Amino acid sequence: MAQPYKTPGVYIEEIPKFPPSIAPVETAIPAFIGYTQKAQRQDPDDLLLKPLRIASLIEYEQYFGAAQPESKITISIDETTANGATKSLAFKATLAEADRSKHIMYYALQMFFANGGGPCYIVSVGTFKTLGGALVQSELKAGLDAIEKVDEPTLILFPEAQNLALISDFATLQNLALAQCQKLKDRFVIMDVHGDDLSLSSADTNLTEAIKNFRDTGVGNDNLKYGAAYAPNLETVLDFTFDESTTKVTYVKDGTSSDLGNLKGLVASNSFFYENAKSAIIDMPCTLPPSAAMAGIYAAVDNDRGVWKAPANVGIIGVIRPAIEFSNTEQDGMNVDETAGKSVNAIRPFIGKGTLVWGARTLAGNDNEWRYINVRRLFIFVEESAKKATERFMFEPNDANTWVRVQGMCENFLTVIWRQGALQGVKPEHAFYVSVGLGKTMTALDILEGRMIVEIGMAAVRPAEFIVLRFSHKMAES
Repeated sequence: MAQPYKTPGVYIEEIPKFPPSIAPVETAIPAFIGYTQKAQRQDPDDLLLKPLRIASLIEYEQYFGAAQPESKITISIDETTANGATKSLAFKATLAEADRSKHIMYYALQMFFANGGGPCYIVSVGTFKTLGGALVQSELKAGLDAIEKVDEPTLILFPEAQNLALISDFATLQNLALAQCQKLKDRFVIMDVHGDDLSLSSADTNLTEAIKNFRDTGVGNDNLKYGAAYAPNLETVLDFTFDESTTKVTYVKDGTSSDLGNLKGLVASNSFFYENAKSAIIDMPCTLPPSAAMAGIYAAVDNDRGVWKAPANVGIIGVIRPAIEFSNTEQDGMNVDETAGKSVNAIRPFIGKGTLVWGARTLAGNDNEWRYINVRRLFIFVEESAKKATERFMFEPNDANTWVRVQGMCENFLTVIWRQGALQGVKPEHAFYVSVGLGKTMTALDILEGRMIVEIGMAAVRPAEFIVLRFSHKMAES
């Protein structure tokens, strides 16, 4: 608008020509919801159900403590003799799956940071239950409700949900998380598989049956494009936290067993036995669900390549092996579900390559639009970035001047990510379009009622999930 000049002189007016820019939002900020040793910033329990952003394991330990010590580890020292002399001495530590602590949040954070994780949110729903105490689905739901009020998180996971006693409680929790994602449209669920009474930590588990249970009763049929599931569990190199005073030690010599008390008592009585017994505990694999490691991989891939790169064919750090190994035929049934499309992404070992993530599908595995994780997360990324950027145009005149600025802003942003490889097409017009204006996306009534409608279309890059090499004989020509 021209200024009403009254005094003779030279006046400067700056005319804005460039459209405003869209700042890309963060794409891999997970929210870990579960039980912690403590939840304290200053006063006891002042962080209960209050999401806190942290950036390192040290911060987690400061506010939420460490792992719950295992109290039912047993040590067996087996000695065999020949001609009165010791022939062999073997130290073995065991911990039954049923006797393990159900609280694995600390171990989950270790795997998250080891695999490339960065900033994240912790929602403590309560302090540890006594060993053997059941997790409470309503308490975990309260943590989910708390994170709904925080805008920044883009991933949701419950590291301990697999330890819920009932698969129906697990299903309710995951369905609520998927519903929250559908409602807010700015986050995605990474879930583990609950196989009902089939442990995913045992090599004897029937994986096919566990996956079937998960599909039938472990997750519903709504909002599947907002989540992905992974299986099986992973044997990790993490060390158990344990209580030496309750760790029992048994000495067996030539088949005759005797009780040596607890591990703490060996410090003074037999330091050799003590050190070797501790080493045996360290050698025990700590089996964990894969969701926390996958959250770290999502963050690492996003930082290295971009949210449009599928988080697959990537090695998992800190893993010895998957708890269950399976063949291509068995993975066929995990990857493609003809009935409901509930794909479960496999984690498999490969000779010379380590343990790799070998799947990139959402739970909506039969949906051509939202089959792949990276496509769903790319749209979340663009939608949220554009949403935040266009808020500056609230209550601006709904006319051609504003439409041109909004269109230019969106096109510039999409051109940048197209150049980075997020969109498919040899030219920008092949990769995306942005449309806004009267007679294009709006009617006169829309303008009268205050609506400015912007339509954005994108040709997202999809992963090469199946690579087919075709060979044939060629006749000799010379």
